Amino acid sequence: MKNPRIYRLTVAALFAALCYIGFAVFKIDIPVGESKTAFHLGNVFCVLAALFLGPVWGGLSGAVGMTIADLTSGYATSAPKTFLLKLCIGLIAGLTAKALGLYEEKPRLPRPAAAAISTAVGMIFNVVADPLVGYFYKMYILSIPQDAAQIWAKIGALTTAVNAVVAILVGTVLYAALYPALKRSHLLPTARQT
Repeated sequence: MKNPRIYRLTVAALFAALCYIGFAVFKIDIPVGESKTAFHLGNVFCVLAALFLGPVWGGLSGAVGMTIADLTSGYATSAPKTFLLKLCIGLIAGLTAKALGLYEEKPRLPRPAAAAISTAVGMIFNVVADPLVGYFYKMYILSIPQDAAQIWAKIGALTTAVNAVVAILVGTVLYAALYPALKRSHLLPTARQT
């Protein structure tokens, strides 16, 4: 790898694109009154970005990719909230991965376990924060009545929980499959690059 910075930026852009595709293409919209929510695969790539790139670059990849997906697929009013929450998912999952030594040659736990825990911590944050932030965002930023915001928060909590379980399962399996292949081909960012 001749230039690690260009490589890191390229991989970050790839993960942003995968986050976009995971939401814009692989989703099931659920109408909720005048708004909607979705089951999607975007969070899978948000956490994978953090597991491979570290907290900052992984968080930014997820935030940018998912925000662009919101802006281009009928969720534009949610884009600012999405940017903040997906950035936090990446930061939290990445910091947990760092604490578990996932970016080191020998992590503290078996690699798939460390990836699963890191992913779970990021998704648990999202399961709590997404409906809560969404409730206040709808009420105070979008001026939606409190009763409607409560209904959307409850439905959003359900879809967020399902998306979290999918992200933990699929993200861990993909990480376990991709890590050895990327390592053999010398395409993993080093710990100094995260």
